[in-house]
Amino acid sequence: MEIYENENDQVEAVKRFFAENGKALAVGVILGVGALIGWRYWNSHQVDSARSASLAYQNAVTAVSEGKPDSIPAAEKFAAENKNTYGALASLELAQQFVDKNELEKAAAQLQQGLADTSDENLKAVINLRLARVQVQLKQADAALKTLDTIKGEGWAAIVADLRGKALLSKGDKQGARSAWEAGVKSDVTPALSEMMQMKINNLSI
Repeated sequence: MEIYENENDQVEAVKRFFAENGKALAVGVILGVGALIGWRYWNSHQVDSARSASLAYQNAVTAVSEGKPDSIPAAEKFAAENKNTYGALASLELAQQFVDKNELEKAAAQLQQGLADTSDENLKAVINLRLARVQVQLKQADAALKTLDTIKGEGWAAIVADLRGKALLSKGDKQGARSAWEAGVKSDVTPALSEMMQMKINNLSI
C-alpha cells in the first residue's frame, strides 16, 4: 500500500482521479443499471451530470484559489448542493481557506460537511486528518483523538501517529505523545517524517 507523508499529495491524487475518470465512472454506473431504466436516457443524463459537476467544481475552486470576489459564498453553495465527491473536495478547499484566515470553527464545520458528502475511504481519511489538525488548533484534543481513531489503513499510520502525539502533548500527556511518536517511527514511514518524529521525541527530553 502507498505510504503517505502528508495528506496534500493524496488530495491531489483524488482530484486527478476524478478529473481523469469522472466520465468513465459515470459510464460504469450506466452499464450496471442502464438495462433497467433505459440505457440511452441514463447514459446521456449521467455523463452530462458528471461532466457538469466536474466543470462546476473546477470553476468554483479556481475562483477561490485566485481570490475572486464572492468566490467563497459561491463555493459554499456548490459544496452544499453537491452531495458527492466533488462537493467533498470543494469543502476541503474551503476549509483550507478558512484555516488561512484563522476561522477555525468554520473550517471544522466545512470538513464535517465534506465527510458526509463522500463514501471514498481515502478521501474520508484526508478530511479526517485535516479535521483532527483543526481540532488540535481549537484545543479540542479529545475530539481530535476520536477523529484520528476513525482513520484506518497502514498507509496512514505514520501521519496519524504524528498527529496523535501532537494532540496528546497539547493535553500535557508527554508520555502518551512519546509513545505515539515512537510507534510512528517504527511504522512503515518515510525518512523525512521519521526524522521529524524522532526530533519531537528528543525534544521531550530537553
